Amino acid sequence: MLRVSKLTDYATVILSHMAKGASAFHTAIEIASATGIALPTVSKILKLLVHAQVLTSTRGAKGGYALASTPDRITVAAVIRALEGPIALTECSISHRGCKQASGCGIRGNWGLINQAIHDALESVTLADMIKPAMVPEEILIPVASLSR
Repeated sequence: MLRVSKLTDYATVILSHMAKGASAFHTAIEIASATGIALPTVSKILKLLVHAQVLTSTRGAKGGYALASTPDRITVAAVIRALEGPIALTECSISHRGCKQASGCGIRGNWGLINQAIHDALESVTLADMIKPAMVPEEILIPVASLSR
């Protein structure tokens, strides 16, 4: 199963809160209070996001953390890279040095294609997309009588 870590999930919650916020700067304490995520975890995530240049930080009484660019320019892929490193489904998607089967592997290229498709999909979704209300498809009702024909 493909799954992002809790920290990455929390990072999207934090960034979504910041993107919706009226103020440009947010403090770690304010974010922790608003999101319900523990302050030490918020601080750790904020530091990683600053290091990855997804956020900026300003010291001082009126300082805090701010998005490094507009929500429509911050991709889900950038958030995942900031928290988890390169996006890769298999080790050989990054480097084939760690795989003992690399020299005789006939499917490594195919994993690369799959990895690229997932990477492209994650690059196409932005923070602006994440803060939009979710579109829930309408329920489709099929009359039971029509199933017996």
